[in-house]
Amino acid sequence: MTTPTSTAVPPSGQQHEIGYGRQRVVVTEVGATLRVYTVDGAEVVDGFGERDLCSAGRGQVLAPWPNRLGDARYSIEGRHGQAALDEPERGCAIHGLVRWLPWRLVSRAQNVIVLSCVLHPQPGYPWRLELSLEYRLARGGLVVSTEVTNIDQHPAPFGLGFHPYVTVGTPVVDIAHLRLPGRRRLVTDERGLPTGETIVTGTEFDFTDERMIGSTCLDTAFTDLARDLDGIARVELDEPGGHLGVTVWMDEHFRYVMVYTGDTVVPGSRRRKSLAVKPMTCPPDALRSEADLVRLDPGVKWRCEWGIAPRSGPAA
Repeated sequence: MTTPTSTAVPPSGQQHEIGYGRQRVVVTEVGATLRVYTVDGAEVVDGFGERDLCSAGRGQVLAPWPNRLGDARYSIEGRHGQAALDEPERGCAIHGLVRWLPWRLVSRAQNVIVLSCVLHPQPGYPWRLELSLEYRLARGGLVVSTEVTNIDQHPAPFGLGFHPYVTVGTPVVDIAHLRLPGRRRLVTDERGLPTGETIVTGTEFDFTDERMIGSTCLDTAFTDLARDLDGIARVELDEPGGHLGVTVWMDEHFRYVMVYTGDTVVPGSRRRKSLAVKPMTCPPDALRSEADLVRLDPGVKWRCEWGIAPRSGPAA
């Protein structure tokens, strides 16, 4: 058996592929990242190449905090965190600590894969968590289940988010139609940190009824999510004719969803090419504000689900 050289290993590590019918998903060892999701070869998520470094958070898992952490530091119940300032232009740490870590393969079948990661205590997060992530393809699309266990000796606060970019095949998102159930949005300062909330009714951020995205620039967190009777909130993106669409759904643990039209994505050819729809359990800067943090006692497990459902035929 030939041992591969380091140059033969993709930047995102081992590639794990699963399939179901016409659907195909590739999840990477680094970050348990959703790199590929296609149906009949057509992209459902706008990911990245096997030989590329993940850019702009594409498909990554965001824990133990999603989005920005102001000044990269916080203090909770006498325990202090000082993370790397990896968004220096805004003076923030961004998207947590697990997205560049290797995740261990736990189990795999034709249509399902389970990966796990232990986040050990470190300057940026002085607690110990074990995260287990299951990607499952089924008739209705992709289901992502997460289980977080506090394996520390102290109660652990955390937040969780995901960062898929979805596409309906339009060259830019401007001509796509969006329905977003957020009835309030977070107002942010020049650093992207929340300063309050406001209702969206009658503003350019109101997508509670489906409409074209147009020139609206979104890098916006929404809350007060309208939910169906099953407790699920759904964000829907459709191509102009309504024949192709994709739904990002999230259970009641995700009280926020961040939507990003990719206006600052580089390289420029991918600017506004797809729409990032990010389910989040808490708002940006939650480790400082302590808003809607999950708090786990030692030994306690916590579980949530979200998913992506491709649609074809007339829009519902």
